[in-house]
Amino acid sequence: MFSWLAKIAAAFLGLRHYARMSRDEGDGDALLWSRDLVRHAAGEYSFAVVQANESLEDHSQVETGRDATFVGVYDGHGGPDASRFIADHLFLNLMRSVRESGTISEDVVRNAFSATEDAFLAHVRRTREIKPLIAAVGSCCLVGIIWKGTLYIANLGDSRAVIGCLGRSNNIIAEQLTKEHNASMEYVRRELMTLHPDDSHIVVLKHGVWRIKGLIQVSRSIGDAYLKRPEFTIDPSIPRFHLPESLKRPVLTAEPSICKRVLRPQDRFLIFASDGLWEHLTNQEAVEIVQNCPRPGIARRLVRTALHVAARKREMRYGDLKKIGKGIRRFFHDDITVAVIFIDHEHLLGSDSAAPQLSVRGFVDAAGPSEFSMLDGV
Repeated sequence: MFSWLAKIAAAFLGLRHYARMSRDEGDGDALLWSRDLVRHAAGEYSFAVVQANESLEDHSQVETGRDATFVGVYDGHGGPDASRFIADHLFLNLMRSVRESGTISEDVVRNAFSATEDAFLAHVRRTREIKPLIAAVGSCCLVGIIWKGTLYIANLGDSRAVIGCLGRSNNIIAEQLTKEHNASMEYVRRELMTLHPDDSHIVVLKHGVWRIKGLIQVSRSIGDAYLKRPEFTIDPSIPRFHLPESLKRPVLTAEPSICKRVLRPQDRFLIFASDGLWEHLTNQEAVEIVQNCPRPGIARRLVRTALHVAARKREMRYGDLKKIGKGIRRFFHDDITVAVIFIDHEHLLGSDSAAPQLSVRGFVDAAGPSEFSMLDGV
């Protein structure tokens, strides 16, 4: 096994040594970062990220306010530019929109997504002369907001939010709150063919994988400018992003799917995660782990369980997987981000919670004050 891994490493990265960051000494995996348990307005949360790519493409944040909680998971592709941009701008755009309207609503959330998309495309326009491939960088975007007992979920792409609810026999039941915008789903292919009836190649089966225009799996994203506007067409000398004909209208959209749910007494916790987790765990497996294990470090436990499964699929042990550095790790699993938000109903509608107004970014060992302060008085 190790000789095979050594050959892969030599082929892709020569004799490079991996500089390991001190992230999770107890686990021994230098690419795994976590926050065990932090207060939020309606309970507690646990947060974890594991890196697989050479540059981390998952960016994420949890923002805690006096009366509200915000969770964002941004799974980038083509590089980290779009996911990092979303982490820097989406929450701020949401806060501005909430302050202007005086409340949180589905339209307010939609406006924040639209403003972030417009700002990123403007960034692409400004920088593509020096970085042409930024036009092919994009990101999925999953957001959850708990505000005064109501949950809002907005999603672009194939990250997923799942809620764990108590059933009649006090068993935990997984309920998926998001739809995935991925061409592997038949309903997504039907939607695309309905929107593009004159394009017989809007979805193409390529090497056993359904892709939009043969290029990308997700049908909704922030970024991916070259698939949205003709001005961002990439030089045809780069075949990876070559469109067989000029773009007549956008083939991807940044319109999120949004749902609203008044939280019920049987709702126990939420799991927000990039698709790297769901490649290895089912919804029900994930909620049972959360229900049956101690709260501290539960997001890290979910990530580690997914890594154990990923290792077994390649007939190796997790202990061996932990020895593989970033870049090469991508051959075994994706970047994975998990946030578990516990809902303690005695705190749900109160505004006297001891939760700090705090901003925590995934894989960054620093936290600071949250811009939720912009809502003071709203």
